[in-house]
Amino acid sequence: MELHSEPRMLLRRLHQLMAGKGTAQARLDKVVKLIAQNMIAEVCSIYLARAGDLLELFATEGLREEAVHKTRLHFAEGLVGLVAERGLPLNLSEAPKHPKFAYRPETGEDIYHSFLGVPILRGGKVLGVLVVQNIEPRRYAEEEIEVLQTTAMVLAEMVASGQLVDPNELAEDVSKAGQSITLDGMALAHGVGIGAVVFHEVAVKIEKLVSESVDDERVRLEDAIAELRFQLEQMSNDPELSYSREYREVLETYRMFAYDRGWHTKMGEAIATGLTAEGAVDRVQQENRARLMKSHDPYLRERGQDLENLATRLIRILQGNMESKHHVLTEDSIIFGRTIGPAELMDYDRSRIKGIVLEEGSPTTHLTIVARALEIPLIGRVAGALMHVQEGDKVVVDTESAHVFLRPSEDILDSYISNVAARVELAAEYLAESKLPVVT
Repeated sequence: MELHSEPRMLLRRLHQLMAGKGTAQARLDKVVKLIAQNMIAEVCSIYLARAGDLLELFATEGLREEAVHKTRLHFAEGLVGLVAERGLPLNLSEAPKHPKFAYRPETGEDIYHSFLGVPILRGGKVLGVLVVQNIEPRRYAEEEIEVLQTTAMVLAEMVASGQLVDPNELAEDVSKAGQSITLDGMALAHGVGIGAVVFHEVAVKIEKLVSESVDDERVRLEDAIAELRFQLEQMSNDPELSYSREYREVLETYRMFAYDRGWHTKMGEAIATGLTAEGAVDRVQQENRARLMKSHDPYLRERGQDLENLATRLIRILQGNMESKHHVLTEDSIIFGRTIGPAELMDYDRSRIKGIVLEEGSPTTHLTIVARALEIPLIGRVAGALMHVQEGDKVVVDTESAHVFLRPSEDILDSYISNVAARVELAAEYLAESKLPVVT
């Protein structure tokens, strides 16, 4: 099947539609119609994630109109739920024969045999599913899958902006501001730290996804990759860590990714579909993360985080904002994030970092290795950490108990201030004694 128009033309028309007048729902209804025409599909549907791991039909061209905002599926339920659960495309010529097929009478989809669904991904999270269907049994070509994935990436920007669904409905839990809360996690690098919350925003906002010139974007990508490699070489000379064999092994892994031709080629192919260099890096990384994080091999999952950290750095280089993000800390701080790469940690003023709290992390990640070398307390696997705090909140990190005290009471805070002071005094005494001449 030949596409009705070039991918770049589709992306531009999508942006024009979303920038037009009318309600978000009206624009979304036009979007599914445009995609269906472009893909020569009888059906195009958009399902968006709601609180409670539910997927709701938000717009459709081809299915029954009364099913919109009525049809809901759980993650892993039906073919749409399977796409959301796996975070990967699903291409079927006989969808009704698949064991996961779940028929919803209100949709009238039983007459459609062909099914292509791709996840709407943002920051590694599935925000929804984009589906096209045809009556005739057939498998969709690789080029069609590529176009639908690129389209889903544009939709992800709209969903993340909050235009289509209230962001509060996407949250699983919202804590009351000001409450004292204790969260549990896993101690990864030992110590006690007190500071104010600073969010490590791994995700970068890409303002422009559609390119004006494929050749220009390829040149931009080549230049950015060269700069990325140069920065990695500079990091290898860091005086605080250059002595560490473990740290040098971390950098070697980063270099391996930075010089990987497969990664380079995939980004070039994404640029050819009409994306900017930033969009191409982001799209390839979304696909890599969804694939690697499903692996049962912890080593592969952790290398996926390394690659994600490197991709984020590459996007920042492309955007020219490496000097303005995250570097300046005005007070003692506890860094909160889903994950942080060791290279990103090196960009901070490390004298101000008193602890790190992550929603992910494990004892063997590269960040853990570097945090231990720098003696920065680190607690990982703190479920919902980012949902419970606000920028500037006071936090105590205690790795001995693996507790994170958010907005601690005065008595808890005073106790830990005394604890930290005693540790500093003990360390100073030990250092002084170590400098005394040896007496035999």
